Amino acid sequence: MHPEFALDPNLLYLNHAAIAPWPQRTVKAVTQLATESGQLGSKRYLDWLRVEQRLRERAARLLGADCADEIALLKSTSEGLSFIAQGLSWQPGENIVSIAQEFPSNRIVWEALADQGVEMRTLDLDASSAPEADLLAHCDAQTRLVAISWVQYARGRRLDIASLAHRCREQGILLCLDAIQGLGAQPFDLARSPVDFVVADGHKWLLGPEGLALFWCRPELRDQLRLTEHGWHMVEDMGAFDRTDWQPAPSARRFECGSPNMLGIHALEASLSLLEEVGLETIASAIEERTARLVELIDQAGFELLSPRETEQRAGIVTFRVPDVDQAALYQRLMAQGLMCASRGGGLRFSPHFYTPEQHLERAIALTKRALT
Repeated sequence: MHPEFALDPNLLYLNHAAIAPWPQRTVKAVTQLATESGQLGSKRYLDWLRVEQRLRERAARLLGADCADEIALLKSTSEGLSFIAQGLSWQPGENIVSIAQEFPSNRIVWEALADQGVEMRTLDLDASSAPEADLLAHCDAQTRLVAISWVQYARGRRLDIASLAHRCREQGILLCLDAIQGLGAQPFDLARSPVDFVVADGHKWLLGPEGLALFWCRPELRDQLRLTEHGWHMVEDMGAFDRTDWQPAPSARRFECGSPNMLGIHALEASLSLLEEVGLETIASAIEERTARLVELIDQAGFELLSPRETEQRAGIVTFRVPDVDQAALYQRLMAQGLMCASRGGGLRFSPHFYTPEQHLERAIALTKRALT
């Protein structure tokens, strides 16, 4: 096991696509902040703000953004997607193109626009061998935005965001990327994949806490998003409390209406520092090795693979089905025996990270076979 992780030895942790365990440096950062707060109150608040700035800088590097001012720190992926859905000025008859198998966060926000006359068109990913092209085939002159996940949550299909982003840009269609199942598991670069919006919570592959998400909006689009939340923190001169002629901050901070989540900020900053030290290329390679080994073990056990076989179509999610078995009941038996996984996409979803020991993969499949008896 990697020295940064101190998981209970009775657990087999294959659930990073749901909620990840924290690295020890993250535990330490949160513990230290709690101790300081308990002993000193706000005395070290300026130091805490420097941690917040470091987090924005790390997030900017993670995405390939030009500067830290382009990063907003929000409560969740859902909040960021809602800012986009409710912030754009829609016209009746416009449409959004998405995928039928999206997680509710990336579906409900767009469906809620129906009362404005906005149509939502969806591609059945299970019936598509070339989803990038098929998504564009669903578009027409009235398509305003394509809203998709980089990696689908249930069965782990990874899309070619670079090619899709360039095609959308050529056709004048906005591309909104829910990156929660890819960011931290795969390298990402806005220069290579020129999307218009990126949103991702920190509690999965970024190894951080729930309640803190990264939000990036193409700078020239910021003014086009009508602000739906307001408060002291989102104004240009946020320290001038008596000023009445306020203006929204020109930076991405305009999307942060109130006081920052300092606990979450310290946690995510520490977690991103680990990812930077290891390197996203190294992490992606390690995850690829582990998912390939899982596929091999699933085949050897005679289980049915539901995730893609092609390496370039996977990130960290491997979903499979055990034939002729109640999948939900099997999931409950495995969880009761300490195998942390998920019931998704009609089967069992295993999601190892870069530090997951290969022996844990072998033990997980062996435990699955034993649970059948």
